Amino acid sequence: MKNGIIIPCYNEEARLKLSDYQTFIEKNPKYTLCFVNDGSTDGTLDVLKTFQKKLLSMHRGMETQLLIYDMPKNGGKAEAVRAGVNYLIKNTNVQNVGFVDADLATGFDDFQNLVGTLEDKNLDVVIGSRKINQDLEMERSKFRQTASFAIGKFIKSIVGLDIKDTQCGAKVFSREIAKVVFKDSFLSKWLFDVEVLIRVKNHFGKNNAMQYLNEVALSKWEEVEGSKITLRDSIQFPLQLCRIAYDYNIKPQLSMREIPVIPLFRSSSSAV
Repeated sequence: MKNGIIIPCYNEEARLKLSDYQTFIEKNPKYTLCFVNDGSTDGTLDVLKTFQKKLLSMHRGMETQLLIYDMPKNGGKAEAVRAGVNYLIKNTNVQNVGFVDADLATGFDDFQNLVGTLEDKNLDVVIGSRKINQDLEMERSKFRQTASFAIGKFIKSIVGLDIKDTQCGAKVFSREIAKVVFKDSFLSKWLFDVEVLIRVKNHFGKNNAMQYLNEVALSKWEEVEGSKITLRDSIQFPLQLCRIAYDYNIKPQLSMREIPVIPLFRSSSSAV
């Protein structure tokens, strides 16, 4: 079964582990890597094109295994992933599609485990988790650990599913559910993982969603220097989560109710 991996890239010139990508793609012909250049202002696109040209000169038939989608301007991680997923679905025959961070914080061994779980258990969504493996080797700053814990509590209440790690940057989807989840734009460019899971829940129904979704422990996760999340982005996270909660959870409920129309003025006939 053919599998696609989206790698969103924004100014990743110095962080791309090209040797790791090359080793993986050479050993796994059933995988297609799709690098999405998210309007980078450094040499990311040139690095990717040079890498692609090198591999194509070394291996015949690799044209369908290593793709580059160049976005005209920066749209954020959410839009880069969405564009990449839709590009793969439209132009290839991949049956499963997922995404990982460009710095490979989640390695290929773990991603292949996610794909294996999806196929073996006939699921539609499998997400990596850094929180269900007590022996996980996690290299992360104390600040990000604390912030992640606080935000994670809020996110879990919004998603409404028994998922311990919504924000892990490694997820895989069946082709059919990917068409549904990534059809429309996301509200948030960084917290789109929350929206992804809510869309999965809404598609299958809250009581049935966990039958189609699995959370799988990662064996290793490493935070690499150079995160694109700014202090301004971090400050806006609570507001973005509130907007997601309103648009996905509260607004639909309000629209289902009949809101009585109360006249602002009494008619002249009823005047005293």
